[in-house]
Amino acid sequence: MLTSVQIKLVKQSWTSLRDVEPTLLGDVFYSRLFLQHPALRSLFGPSLLTQYNKLVDMLNFSVARIDQPDELTTVLKDLGKRHEQYGVKPEHYAAVGSALLWTLQSALGSNWTVEIASAWASFYQFLADGMQRIQ
Repeated sequence: MLTSVQIKLVKQSWTSLRDVEPTLLGDVFYSRLFLQHPALRSLFGPSLLTQYNKLVDMLNFSVARIDQPDELTTVLKDLGKRHEQYGVKPEHYAAVGSALLWTLQSALGSNWTVEIASAWASFYQFLADGMQRIQ
């Protein structure tokens, strides 16, 4: 699990992003994801507008519960089951993590630090691990 310092860094850095229009964050994230991994585009329908909101809603939900890992893990298992049904494979999680960190770094600009990068990388790994624990 994350350290108390990492939790604080994730929460603080997300505070400046949580009110950004989901369409903007989502578009940047998915554009990066599909640029780096074009084959993943086939996992989504023709319109990504709903997906943009789902991405930001899940980040809001997860960051708000970052210090409640048991509650978050239960939700992540269910989310992982749904994603598996959509065709998401274990190797896709690294691609998503890379696109997410790039998006956050781009959005935070000069406020992105090595410490924040490490905190978000650890948090994303926790999320990805939780989603893959679908048994």
